[in-house]
Amino acid sequence: MNFQTIGHRGVMGVEPENTLRSFVAAQQAGLDLIELDLHLSKDGALVVMHDTEVDRTTDGTGPIAEKTLEELRTLDAGRGERVPVFEEVLDAVKAPLQAEIKDVAAARALAEVMLRRDLVSRVEVSSFHDEAVAEIARLVPGVRTALIASRYDTDVVERAQEVGAATLCLNIRRLTLEVVEHARKADLRIIGWVVNTQDHLRLVRALQLDGATTDYPEIKRTARFTA
Repeated sequence: MNFQTIGHRGVMGVEPENTLRSFVAAQQAGLDLIELDLHLSKDGALVVMHDTEVDRTTDGTGPIAEKTLEELRTLDAGRGERVPVFEEVLDAVKAPLQAEIKDVAAARALAEVMLRRDLVSRVEVSSFHDEAVAEIARLVPGVRTALIASRYDTDVVERAQEVGAATLCLNIRRLTLEVVEHARKADLRIIGWVVNTQDHLRLVRALQLDGATTDYPEIKRTARFTA
């Protein structure tokens, strides 16, 4: 598989994160994959938002889990955008998706949608939480999964192997050659995040990573020129 550029919550550097506007912009920019985050609303909808609370990215306050989808729909998620649900993103863009889940409950809800809409080839599932990765793998045969880590050591490789993840998504600011070499011996793909500068992109290339998650569409255009 060739080097992949992944749009972080769409293109959150230029559009409101995790909105349909941001996802469409990521697709128009030609990013290879679009990353998004999933939480469950009070009534069980797969809501696309990063934080557990709505405060940072909308004009509302309080936890997502304490609001119904109808209540979440009244919020402004930036530039008049509404908080989308996962199924709307599937219909709004055709690009492959990387869906980050926060817990086992979200894994189960996502599994139901993936099986119903036959999304195994289109959606990769990622999580910081080992148990969530293991659960989606158990429920959706053949699903591609990725383990995300921010603070980690070489043992992140064994963690990925234990839950059957084929990819590691690792904080570029902490990535070392030792971790990369250990992951390669285990035949794991490695994605660096968040890659927003030319220096970080050069590091990604020097370490021969498989891809980069970025907030900015410009990374797509410059990636192929960076040695």
